[in-house]
Amino acid sequence: MKNVTKDTAHSSGISRRQIVKGGGALAGTALGSGAVTGFPTIWAQNIKNVTLNHTGMSYSTIADIARQASKELGFKIEMSVVDHPGLLNRMVNDPKSIGIADMEIWQTKVAVPQGVTQAVDISKIKNWGQLTPLYTEGKFNGKEVSRQGDAPIEYMYRTAKDATTFVNEKTGWATFVPSVYNADTLGVRPDLLKRPVTKWADLISPDFKGKAAIQNIPTNGVMDAMMAFESAGEMKFADKGNPTQDEISRVMARLIELKKGGHFRALWSTFDESVNLMASGEVVIQSMWSPAVTAVKSQGVKCVYQPLAEGYRGWGNGLALMNHLSGLDLDAAYEYLNWYNSGWVGGFIAKQGYYSANVETAKAALTENERGFFYEGKPATADITSPTGEKTNSKGEIRDGGSYEERFAKVAVWNNLMDQAEFLYAKWNEFNAA
Repeated sequence: MKNVTKDTAHSSGISRRQIVKGGGALAGTALGSGAVTGFPTIWAQNIKNVTLNHTGMSYSTIADIARQASKELGFKIEMSVVDHPGLLNRMVNDPKSIGIADMEIWQTKVAVPQGVTQAVDISKIKNWGQLTPLYTEGKFNGKEVSRQGDAPIEYMYRTAKDATTFVNEKTGWATFVPSVYNADTLGVRPDLLKRPVTKWADLISPDFKGKAAIQNIPTNGVMDAMMAFESAGEMKFADKGNPTQDEISRVMARLIELKKGGHFRALWSTFDESVNLMASGEVVIQSMWSPAVTAVKSQGVKCVYQPLAEGYRGWGNGLALMNHLSGLDLDAAYEYLNWYNSGWVGGFIAKQGYYSANVETAKAALTENERGFFYEGKPATADITSPTGEKTNSKGEIRDGGSYEERFAKVAVWNNLMDQAEFLYAKWNEFNAA
C-alpha cells in the first residue's frame, strides 16, 4: 500500500531508521549538504530520548527482542511481562504505563470498546501487503479459515483512528499490527508413553490417569477440554468457539469429575510450570505452548508437540498502539511496528516454534536448514537450536506437525472470549476449588 504520510524524512528519500542509525553524524552531513532540512534533524536528535514500553505475556514479550530493537532503532524499547488479566487491567487502569500493547486477538474485544487503544494507520505500515492473509483477509492458501472462536479477521479492522467497534470489511485502519501466532496442540513425552497419542481424546484417556495436565487459563483450558470431549465422543458442540451455558456446565462437571478421580496431576498457570511438569516426567501429556516444548527439549529431554487428528487450536497476537501516544512517541511506535515484522523477530520466534506475520522476511532471517525445518516440513540437515543456542532437534528430524501450510490448514478453532465468559469463569473457579 502506498505510503501517504506527510513525513519530510520519507519524502526526501531518507528513512527515519537511516537517520537514527546514522545518528548525529548523518543528520549533520545531511543538513550541511542541503539534502535534508528542518524536522528530520530535530527528529533524529530527540528520538534518542524516547522510551517505549512493550507490555504483554511472557511468550512474546522477550528481553532479547527489546535489546535488538533498541540497537537497530536508536531509541529504547522496554519489555513488561504480565499475565492475561494483568494486561487488560493495566491497559484500562494504567494506560500511560504502556506504549505498545501485545494483545491476543480475543483481548481486543475488551480493550477496544474501552477506547484505550488507537487504530493503526495502515498507510504507515511499510510491509502491510506482505503480512499473512490469515489476519488481513481471513484466508489461508486461498481458503477461508475456521470461524469457530475469535478468528483474526473478525477483529482486524476499524473505521477510524478512534473507533471503538470492529467492522467486517477492509479499511485503512487496523486494530493492531499482526505479530506472533501459532496453532496449538498437546505436548507429550514419547519416551514415557506406553502407546502413541493421535487424538485430543488422549488428554482424558484413563491410560494417562495421574500423568495428565491442563492449562489453568479458563478461555484456553475449556477449549482443550471441549476438543478432548468431542474427540472422545462424550459431547457434541454446535460451536466450540461460543458454547452455551448448558454446554459449559456439562464440560465443567466432567472436568471436576476427572479432577476428583485423580486424572489430572496438575493445572498449570504459567509457562515455567508447564516446562517443569513435563521435564520432570510428572506429566506425560498436557496442554502446552510451543516454546515450552522447545524449553523442555533444550534440557535434553524428549518432548513432542503432537499433531492430532482433529486439528489445532489457533491463536494470534497483535501489537496495538495505546491511545495516549502522540507526536514523537507515536512516530517511534510506528518505527517499532515496522521493524517488528522486518525479519529479525521472525527468525528469532521461529526457533521457539512460532510464526511471524511476515513469512517472507522471517524466512530470509533463517538459514536454509532452519527454513526447511521450521517452515517447509523438511528434515533438518544439521542440528536445530533454540533462540538462545541450545540444541532442540537433531539432524534428520522433521518438525512436529510438518510444514507451515500443513499446520494452519488444520486449525479447527481459535482462542476466544466467548459470550458466556463470566459464566465460564465462575464454573472454572469451582473446578479449581474441587
